[in-house]
Amino acid sequence: MHTIYNVYQVEGMTCAQCAASVTEELTGLDHVTDVAVNLTTGNVTITSATEVHRRQVAAAVAHAGHRLAD
Repeated sequence: MHTIYNVYQVEGMTCAQCAASVTEELTGLDHVTDVAVNLTTGNVTITSATEVHRRQVAAAVAHAGHRLAD
């Protein structure tokens, strides 16, 4: 099985609670095995067993109260 890493820029994350909310939502997606948030850069790295579609990531991030950068 392959491991896939995708990095997304998330707008509006300013605190540890923001990072925790985004992490919780993304961890709930099917096949996601790890989520790493960098508050300084706004980058979120998702590790998964199979490809996770951007629209799924965007919906999860929106549910946490943030949005993906274009």
